[in-house]
Amino acid sequence: MTAPAQTLDKADDIALLMDRARHACDLLKALSHEARLLILCLLCEGEKPVSELERSLGLPQATVSQHLARLRGDALVKARRDGRMIYYRIATPEVTAVIATLCKIYCPEKA
Repeated sequence: MTAPAQTLDKADDIALLMDRARHACDLLKALSHEARLLILCLLCEGEKPVSELERSLGLPQATVSQHLARLRGDALVKARRDGRMIYYRIATPEVTAVIATLCKIYCPEKA
């Protein structure tokens, strides 16, 4: 009689793995654009206003805002308004950990 319980546990494990894989894929899709990856790298240094991200990336405000909207929609960054300024920061420690790992591999001089 224990076989059905083991099957159920395995099914639950697979369902959990599928859910986690979906979240990982969503993160990797968001990172698959150079500008979004660079934005997250810059935000690893701390919260930044949109204008600073524009200057650092050398991209127009509309382009940076579009990428930030995608990152916000994917719950990778959070925004905070202070008067007319909007500041962005990384939303979770997990995102910071992934970006830090990528920096260690691809930008060892910064790590």
